[in-house]
Amino acid sequence: MKWIRVNMSDLSIKVEEAPKKYEQMGGRWLTSSVVADEVPATCHPLGPLNKVVIAPGILSGTTAPSSGRISVGTKSPLTGGIKEANAGAKFGQYLKRMGYSAIIIEGQPKDKESRYLLNISKEKLELVDAAEYKFMGLYELSGKLASKYGKDAGIASVGPAAEHLLVGTGIAFNDIENAPARYAGRGGVGAVFASKGLKAIVTEAVTGQAAVLNHELFETGRKKLLAALQEHAVTKPKGALNTYGTAVLVNILNEAGALPTRNFSRGTFDGAKKISGEAMAEAAAKNPKAGMMGHRCHPGCVIGCSVIYPDAQGNSHTSVEYETLWAIGANCEIDDLDAIAQMNSMCNDIGLDTIEFGDAVAVAMEGGLLPFGDAKGAIALLEEVKKGSPLGKIIGSGCGTVGKVFGVRRVPAVKNQGMPAYEPRVIKGIGVTYITTPMGADHTAGYSIAPEILGVGGKPDPHTNEGKVKLSKDFQATTCFIDSTGCCVFTAFAILDIPSGFEGMVEACNAVTGANWTTSEAYEIGLNVLKMEHQYNLSAGFSANDDRPPEFMKLEPVPPHNMVWDMADSELDSMWK
Repeated sequence: MKWIRVNMSDLSIKVEEAPKKYEQMGGRWLTSSVVADEVPATCHPLGPLNKVVIAPGILSGTTAPSSGRISVGTKSPLTGGIKEANAGAKFGQYLKRMGYSAIIIEGQPKDKESRYLLNISKEKLELVDAAEYKFMGLYELSGKLASKYGKDAGIASVGPAAEHLLVGTGIAFNDIENAPARYAGRGGVGAVFASKGLKAIVTEAVTGQAAVLNHELFETGRKKLLAALQEHAVTKPKGALNTYGTAVLVNILNEAGALPTRNFSRGTFDGAKKISGEAMAEAAAKNPKAGMMGHRCHPGCVIGCSVIYPDAQGNSHTSVEYETLWAIGANCEIDDLDAIAQMNSMCNDIGLDTIEFGDAVAVAMEGGLLPFGDAKGAIALLEEVKKGSPLGKIIGSGCGTVGKVFGVRRVPAVKNQGMPAYEPRVIKGIGVTYITTPMGADHTAGYSIAPEILGVGGKPDPHTNEGKVKLSKDFQATTCFIDSTGCCVFTAFAILDIPSGFEGMVEACNAVTGANWTTSEAYEIGLNVLKMEHQYNLSAGFSANDDRPPEFMKLEPVPPHNMVWDMADSELDSMWK
């Protein structure tokens, strides 16, 4: 196991043999371990002591289905705690096939205005001057880098908003068609990457398969996981995700009264049908040259949950996802699908996390900066972010900052990270995940929506507190392991209902690493990663008071169910006992 260590202070690059303790790790397990071991918990997130760790999963680069996730770990400038964000992309697959388990970026260049590009190929590793790309939008950048390094090259890059060091920014990875649309979006990882003086990393396109120690066991595991994914109603071909994308959830959550609307003041949105997966599927069917359902974010994805949405002018917008449709749509009371798609593409271009942006705009609307439903005003705010104007810097710094500037009390954030698209007062399990995860409010950290709303792996009452801490804890631990494999979080749907699918995932990991884990031991691995991340946050100065919901959720009933957050703090604290 080897990794690439890049020191931006002296512009040196080293290939190192990783210490033995890391040899079976991948993805989130590896990024969080390196951050915990090497990044001082109290350091400034945008200073020279912070590091960016980029790691493919254990199965990335192999033929295991839907295993192309790439993890980014760092100390978050948005939350102040540990952060892992991941995306599906070919970038990590190439890295793993070249034999690299991670890239560790540390230090800072003396000249803060300098820009560099890290080029990784089988023949050489080099840092090259990238001044010509400074503050360039990512669609233009991807085209230029594809012309120079090849259309199949893997690219990780940051947009102008990250170069302004705004903490609502992510790192873009290019997809199969070279669109910069696959984001490790949350927690300000883009700002940390940019603080190192990096504009982009390019990896050579490498075919074949990453190293596997036991091919027979790998094939056994791969086939079990593939069979589960192709059988389950949510993940199978022509299944719910493949047919309507992640936006299949818009109507489902709206009918459940749990689609946060108008800055988390209601649970239903009158314009839901206009921004739903069904509406996008109808548009794609009318214009198949510009639109597509079932798009895949990386080679080897068998779920195909992404969407290329065609607007009325025939423009294609890649990766218009449920979270974006909700954040910029229902949460801001914007029901214009074309306008939301335009803002999605603008966020991709300038490097903004669409969830944090949507939360920030909704809080700004409540603060009177612009009216709810004002799509043109929201687009104008994105232009301000791109320019780096004072107003743009406020918006790009997330909903917590916007709330303070405009005196808004209803700020839907935990650990200063904006909440995603599920109302926690109505769906208690996902609320526990938002509140307790070391990542700040993050639905992917423990997606209890699967059983609570979709009836996958059980059907607990979403409205009750009973059993929800354990439910969230189990999901968070299992998710930590899935995030370490490189598999998509949506594989959880299949492995929850079809046990042989999880067995196959673990067997494939054993075949790659030489381990002999059981599914129970895989859960324990995930739980230990979770505890390590929690301990890092405690070392950074967090306490139990950071595992609390925003006050307004305890005081304001949310219609139509008129529910408040009513779980005792002591019950939340039991997560870590």
